[in-house]
Amino acid sequence: MSTLTTAAGDTVTYDHYGPADAPGVLFIAGAGPTRADDPVTTETARLLGESGVQAVVHDRVGRGDSPAAGPVSLEREIAAIAALAATMPGPVALVGHSSGCAIAMIAASDMPDLGGLVLWEAPLGQFPEGAPAWWAGVEAHIAAGRLEDAVGAYMVGMPPEWLDELRRSPSYPGLIHSWIPDGTALARVEEDGVAARLSGITVPVLAVVGTDTFPGMAEAADAIADAAATGASESLTGAWHSWDPAVMSARLAALVQDGR
Repeated sequence: MSTLTTAAGDTVTYDHYGPADAPGVLFIAGAGPTRADDPVTTETARLLGESGVQAVVHDRVGRGDSPAAGPVSLEREIAAIAALAATMPGPVALVGHSSGCAIAMIAASDMPDLGGLVLWEAPLGQFPEGAPAWWAGVEAHIAAGRLEDAVGAYMVGMPPEWLDELRRSPSYPGLIHSWIPDGTALARVEEDGVAARLSGITVPVLAVVGTDTFPGMAEAADAIADAAATGASESLTGAWHSWDPAVMSARLAALVQDGR
């Protein structure tokens, strides 16, 4: 476990796996997870390290061992990603999970040595009224201090048991403050358009879904692949919005080591 201070002044805690002179992979979680309650990503990073790839898993700003009081902006999360990527000297591939895909898409445009962009089940085009309108409603609840309503509005359309689990968290409902980067990024990517966001990216862009996934996810992956100059969409072993660590680590290793 290591820590660093970002350009925005936040302290971020992370775990590093693999040799320091190898290509790197930086995981960007979606809304909610910390290192402690996301063993799938940790195991994937450990397997990558064993295969000769650097991998970094961090607690996002305002979560777990990266505490921050109050609302967290997207810009602060982007600063954390930049600082973490700088700990790996070679090309770094960003791997976004769920809403973390939108954050990764925005961060990728400013990465000095981007090695690839991998997006696992990006929830783009999943809101009937569009992400900008959805996020405006969530933001209104946050601004008014209605944090429980904000969490409920954020979770619209998701399995109800996920919300039940969140309610048992000691950080509920304040955890919504660390979801602000997610909502902001999803709204911004949809508002700008996926093609505009990916237009300047020349490294491989891989949109991935699990073999057992939610409605609309495969279509979103295909749309991302079509919008990117070097895009592809694939299905890998996974279910319930998560992946199989052994399969995912092997796929990521092939991408960063062999460029395929």
